[in-house]
Amino acid sequence: MLEQYMPIIVLLGVAFVLAILLMSLSRLLGPFRPNKTKLTAYESGMDPVGEARDRYSIAFYLVAMEFIIFDLEVVFIYPWAVAYLTHGAGTFVAMVVFIVILFIGLIYTLKKGTLDWDMKKLKHEAVKK
Repeated sequence: MLEQYMPIIVLLGVAFVLAILLMSLSRLLGPFRPNKTKLTAYESGMDPVGEARDRYSIAFYLVAMEFIIFDLEVVFIYPWAVAYLTHGAGTFVAMVVFIVILFIGLIYTLKKGTLDWDMKKLKHEAVKK
C-alpha cells in the first residue's frame, strides 16, 4: 500500500530540497543591498493608499467567487469530455443542466452589474449608501 505513494513522497522530497537549495544559493550568491525604496510596500506600481484593513467592495468578492466557480466548471468538464463516448445520454443531460445553471448565474451577475468596474459608478454608489 505504501509503495503506491512512494513516487509522490519522492517528488515532494525532491521539490522541497530543490526549493531550499535554490533559495539558499540565491541568498549566498546574489547581491543583497536593501534600501528604503526597496523595502517599501509595492502594489501594482502605485503607492499604497489607505490602511491595509480597508474593506473591499462586495463586487470584488462576487467576481472572485465567479472565477472560482468557472475554474471548477473546467475541472468537471475536462474528465467528462474525455470519457464522453463511453457514457450514455444521461451524463450528457447532466452536463447540459450543470452548464445551464452556471450560465444562469453568469446572467444574474451581469444583470446585477458586478462585472462593471467603472470607478465613477462605484464611487457614486458608495456615496449613495
